[in-house]
Amino acid sequence: MRVTKNDLIFEFNNRAQVTNFDIPSSAYLHVPFCRRRCYYCDFPVFVVGDRKHGENSGTIVQYIAVLCDEIEATPNLGLSLKTVFFGGGTPSLLSVSQLSQVLDALDKKFGIATGAEISIEIDPGTFTLAQLQGYAQAGVNRFSLGVQAFQDELLQGSGRSHSVADIFEAVEIIRSAGIVNFSLDLISGLPHQTLAQWETSLRSAVQLEPAHLSCYDLIVEPVTPFGRYFQAGVQPLPADETAAQMYRVAREILVASGYEHYEISNYARHGYQCRHNRVYWENRAYYGMGMGAASYVGGKRFTRPRKTQEYYRWVRSLPHFTNSIIEGKNPQDAAPPIDRSWQISESKVLLENSKQNFQISQNDVLLDTLMLGFRLAEGLSVSILINQFGQQTVDRIWRCLQPYWRRGWVEIARSDGSIAPLQDGETLAISGNLRFSDPEGFLFSNQILAHLFSELEIDS
Repeated sequence: MRVTKNDLIFEFNNRAQVTNFDIPSSAYLHVPFCRRRCYYCDFPVFVVGDRKHGENSGTIVQYIAVLCDEIEATPNLGLSLKTVFFGGGTPSLLSVSQLSQVLDALDKKFGIATGAEISIEIDPGTFTLAQLQGYAQAGVNRFSLGVQAFQDELLQGSGRSHSVADIFEAVEIIRSAGIVNFSLDLISGLPHQTLAQWETSLRSAVQLEPAHLSCYDLIVEPVTPFGRYFQAGVQPLPADETAAQMYRVAREILVASGYEHYEISNYARHGYQCRHNRVYWENRAYYGMGMGAASYVGGKRFTRPRKTQEYYRWVRSLPHFTNSIIEGKNPQDAAPPIDRSWQISESKVLLENSKQNFQISQNDVLLDTLMLGFRLAEGLSVSILINQFGQQTVDRIWRCLQPYWRRGWVEIARSDGSIAPLQDGETLAISGNLRFSDPEGFLFSNQILAHLFSELEIDS
């Protein structure tokens, strides 16, 4: 089971009904700066080196100013923000005043709701106790620490800028700051990583008692150093069966340690699921801001330029284009002569589709619903699927899934979580949830979905 980057970009799941427009109450802010680029990373990042950070980097100062300009230029569609997520990159390279500057801009433009979840990604060795205390005072209440592994040789071999000692020091700082809601990120399937090393990382992470854990299987992206040097399933990367066993071991250790396996790659103590990430998985609208960030507004997904200067030009053009639409002028008369596709895609959605539905293919909605709905442990409500897509479509889905149900990879769960018994060939009842079993159904999710999608596309 290898989760692709597209799984993370086009995230959604079942809802009582799917609307073509949903007003955002969440915002993602991309902070693209890193001390160095990890060998597996293909995200839009800007390497500043070990000595640069928010206080002494003119590049970071300029970026924050442009990011705040984008926030100001983004139309407020009416709801205050219930979740905010600073991702990267390494957002903990920002100074407290820079992070506060962005939060103040968000609050001024949209309003930040009382009790909002405000998350930030942090890396070991990039923050101090005073810095975390300042973040918390500014409103951050959830911290995600990028650990990845508990072996120095694996960290060095992945291009990470921290050591294992830095991990323990970072957690000590987190505890000294009085922070309870923190998460650890781990990666399985790294080059030369053994099953024993993975188990050690898991147990080391559990001993640090985070409220949340994310365990990602390494994705070898073609444009990265790993993509140039390695091929998935071929040494020194673990064999596919070893990678699968790593997934099983993670589930076994973490569930036994009191963590709920609520999403294919995520575990949480009771009450500590990531509210912001559930916005993605539940296909709710969200603002995305910053270089390379994606937003989902008006039933359309839009990604900003991935290169710094292109992003800066795009942001500088936003006020002109926005004003020209509001005033009924020709956008080309008001805006600078640059590629306008970025603005047109986003601004029309933000300004026009707040008043009208944006129709998308019903078959695409179905495929999207199935792909990301099955990422969540609860799966998909059968009755909602029937109401949304019709009994005939659900019957087709069930016929395709029956071979996997016989293998125990697909389940029908009652409202109390128990497994509903079915006879071979029986039509689905309208109650209960259709879900992948844990861990085997999750492990073979790509295989199941590939078959299901091919059948549904043929029928359509």
